[in-house]
Amino acid sequence: MPQGQPSVVPNDGLTTRQRRNRPLVFVHTGVGKGKSTAAFGLALRAWNQGWPIGVFQFVKSAKWKVGEENALKTLGATGEGGTVAWHKMGEGWSWVQRDDQADNEEKAREGWEQVKRDLAAETYKLYVLDEFAYPMHWGWIDVDDVVETLRDRPGQQHVVITGRNAPEKLVEFADLVTDMSKVKHPMDAGQKGQRGIEW
Repeated sequence: MPQGQPSVVPNDGLTTRQRRNRPLVFVHTGVGKGKSTAAFGLALRAWNQGWPIGVFQFVKSAKWKVGEENALKTLGATGEGGTVAWHKMGEGWSWVQRDDQADNEEKAREGWEQVKRDLAAETYKLYVLDEFAYPMHWGWIDVDDVVETLRDRPGQQHVVITGRNAPEKLVEFADLVTDMSKVKHPMDAGQKGQRGIEW
């Protein structure tokens, strides 16, 4: 397997191995499709490595049955790769902020507190915080608290955060940031989402 060569080798006192195995924070943001899909692809790689995975969905409906949930839970139960725990924190849709969001705001805060407890306990090796950029963008979750918590997390815990409008402080802090841009989408031509593509 080919290995990438970094363009910069920092003078940070770390060995190549230590630097390579540093825990990372990923941000998938932007208006294009594929932010969560990319995060769940990362979760598949983590599962294959035997890592325990925690998925926290922040504002997608708890009633919505996404294909990734079924697939990852099934894989996690096989005993072949890593374990998978799935947590749902909201009832609203990520792209529509309803007028009455008090219940969702409370659930998002509770969800973030659970993530903080799990990070402190080193419960998972990969955390997928799906649509977590929204609660920060809406002011429900304090961005400074998120950055501080992620900066100070112990051990080898990787975190991927998805959602539009990722706050600039988070983008500056993260190790890998991808901005998904939209060039074209079927919805632009009036086509609604379909089974097997959107869920």
